[in-house]
Amino acid sequence: MKNIHLGKRSNKHYAMLLALMASSSASAFVVDNSQSKTVTVPSAQFSSNQQVYVQPSANYAISEVAYFEPTPSYASTPAPSPQLNQSQTVSVVAAGSVPVASAAPVMNTNYSTANFGSSTDQLMLSPRSAAVAVFDLQSDQLLYSKNADVQRSIASISKVMTAMVILDAQLDMREEITLIPSDLVGAKQASTRLKAGDRMTRSEFTLMMLMRSENPAAKALARTYPGGYDVFVDAMNRKAQELGMYQTTFSDTSGLDPRNRSSANDLVKMMKVVNSDPRYQSIRNFSTAPQYDFYIANYDSGNRTYKGNNTNRLVREGNYPIGVQKTGFIREAGYSVVMETNVNNRPAIIVQLGASNSENRWSDAESILTELAYRK
Repeated sequence: MKNIHLGKRSNKHYAMLLALMASSSASAFVVDNSQSKTVTVPSAQFSSNQQVYVQPSANYAISEVAYFEPTPSYASTPAPSPQLNQSQTVSVVAAGSVPVASAAPVMNTNYSTANFGSSTDQLMLSPRSAAVAVFDLQSDQLLYSKNADVQRSIASISKVMTAMVILDAQLDMREEITLIPSDLVGAKQASTRLKAGDRMTRSEFTLMMLMRSENPAAKALARTYPGGYDVFVDAMNRKAQELGMYQTTFSDTSGLDPRNRSSANDLVKMMKVVNSDPRYQSIRNFSTAPQYDFYIANYDSGNRTYKGNNTNRLVREGNYPIGVQKTGFIREAGYSVVMETNVNNRPAIIVQLGASNSENRWSDAESILTELAYRK
């Protein structure tokens, strides 16, 4: 057996990361009513003291997997310091630490789509997205609805449910997962910067799936689930039924399969649970990380740094207080996004499905956020 040397993440690296996060800041979207203008203010009033746990493994074992891309041996390089912005606090849990699971509260996901808030709360919108739902979490009322009960393909928004099933299973997030060639094959051809033999922890692949929307990450997470991939997809559909998402079906874990379908109102139900259930804290933090430098080990092609930026433009720009989000696109679904936001200290869920292009998606999102800021 050949000798392979892999760099480990050092305690100094973790300390640098924590120091970086302690000094980060963000801005929040508010309205100065005295002058009728939009301003940005420091985000202290919006911060949620979130903790992000990205759990790298301390040791690397050789996995008996045939890889397609052998290359000459390599020398190890130290892990680069991950970069994150906004108002999150990030803790990297070293191997040997035991994460504490939170008890799951009983969630009330029932609400009437016919019950709007008061007339002063209704939003004056003309979105170009095919289906839209805006839901006020304080009043538990739907503020705006467009084709919200129409079932549509939802693309990578499916990955929110994938993450929920992973966290429900309380699997070891420090366990190392190795990509195999079949993880790179999906229902559609999709670009990826991952390759067979890439190795990271389950926690890191979950972060990559939610922030970067990497499809092989979603497939590998399901493949390594107890019972395998098909059992995982069954668990996704079972979870949807438990949440009252009766217009929702899943056929794969990434959303490349256009048979992954839901409605805007069903996705509001899912987002309400993600927003409020402590089991899903990682989804909230991972999905809103603006950027992250992933340290990927690979026995055949060598260690490398994968510099990842969030797929959500609003998260990258950092001008809005977004608590959880996921973007999605395939041709059958159009351009979509789901978000929880807290404008003027009034939390709301935004679901947009089926925009004809990416610019329309973000134009609709910013119009909704502006309307939320100016509502009475």
